[in-house]
Amino acid sequence: MSISSEPKLISGNANLPLANAITRRMSMHRGTRIGLVDARVERFNDQEVFVEVFENVRGEDMFIIQSTSNPANDNLMELLIMADALRRSSAKRITAVIPYFGYARQDRRTKARTPISAKLVANMIVEAGIERVLTMDLHAAQIQGFFDIPVDNLYASPVFALDIQTQFKGHLDDVMIVSPDVGGVARARELAKRISAPLSIVDKRRERAGEVSEMTIIGEVTDKICIIVDDMCDTAGTMCKAAEILLENGAREVHAYVTHGVLSGPAVERITNSKLKSMVITDTIAAPDPVKNTPNIRILPTAPVFAQAILNIWNGTSVSSLFEIPTLEPIYEGQFGN
Repeated sequence: MSISSEPKLISGNANLPLANAITRRMSMHRGTRIGLVDARVERFNDQEVFVEVFENVRGEDMFIIQSTSNPANDNLMELLIMADALRRSSAKRITAVIPYFGYARQDRRTKARTPISAKLVANMIVEAGIERVLTMDLHAAQIQGFFDIPVDNLYASPVFALDIQTQFKGHLDDVMIVSPDVGGVARARELAKRISAPLSIVDKRRERAGEVSEMTIIGEVTDKICIIVDDMCDTAGTMCKAAEILLENGAREVHAYVTHGVLSGPAVERITNSKLKSMVITDTIAAPDPVKNTPNIRILPTAPVFAQAILNIWNGTSVSSLFEIPTLEPIYEGQFGN
C-alpha cells in the first residue's frame, strides 16, 4: 500500500523544464501541490553518475521522468541509477517516463556484425528494476515487444491534429499530409485520417547512411499546403530537401510536424535557411536557446498529455483513451481555439 495519496515524481537532468511542467499540470488536475521528489543527480570528477534521494519513498508509486536524448549515454545512465536507488529504497513500483527513447533507431540488424541496441537498452531498463515504461512516438513500434514489462506508447498525432485544425482553419481542404519516407506512411496516414486530408509520400533513396541521393514524390501536390510528418528530425538534411522537392512539384507551401526535435549538428542553420515555412516540434527533448530563437520553429507542449497518462497509470485507468482528440481537448484547456 502506498504511503502517500498521490503519485511521486523524480527527474534526472535530461529535461527538467518538462518534468516541472508535468508536476504543475498534475497539481492542477489533483487540486493539490505535486512536486518533484527532492534528490540530487550529480557527477563525480570522472563523470560517474551519483544519485541521492532525500525523501522517504518506501511503498511509493514512483515515476522517473528522463528522456534519453543527447548526451544519450549520460542520460540513460542517470535513468538506470535512479531506478536502482529507488528499488533499493523499497519503492512499491517504478515507472520510467521516457518522453524520447534514445537508441530506438537501432531496432534491427541492417547489415552483418551490427547490434540491436534498442533491445540491449530495453534489457538494461528491466534489469534496473523498472516495472513499466511510458514513452511517446517510438521510432519503431515493435520496440514495445523488446520489453517484458508493460510499455505505453503515446502518440503526438492527436495533438498535431488539434494544432493543424487551429493553424490552418479555413484552409483544411488544401492541406496534404506528406510522409518523408515509405517507413513513415503509417504515421502520416494516421494523422491524415484524423483531419480528413489526402496523403503523399516522398520516396527517398540513400547511397550511404545520412546521405540522400534521390527523391521522388508519390501523389499530386500541386497548389497544396504540404505538411511533412515524422517522429524525429536529426540533422534536418532530408527534411529540408523534401521541402524543396515538394515546392518544385508545385506545392503552395511546406510545413513540418515532428515529435522529437533532435536537431543536431547543422540542423538549426539548415531549417533557418530552408524552404520550410514552419517546423513544429514537441518538448520531449529540451530545446536549447538556438532552437527556441529560430523564427520558423515552434514548440508544442507535451506536459498535459504526460501528466494525464501518469495519473491514469497511477489510478489504473485507460491510457489509450488519450489517443482520441475529444479526450485531449479538455486536457489542453483551450490552447487550441475553435
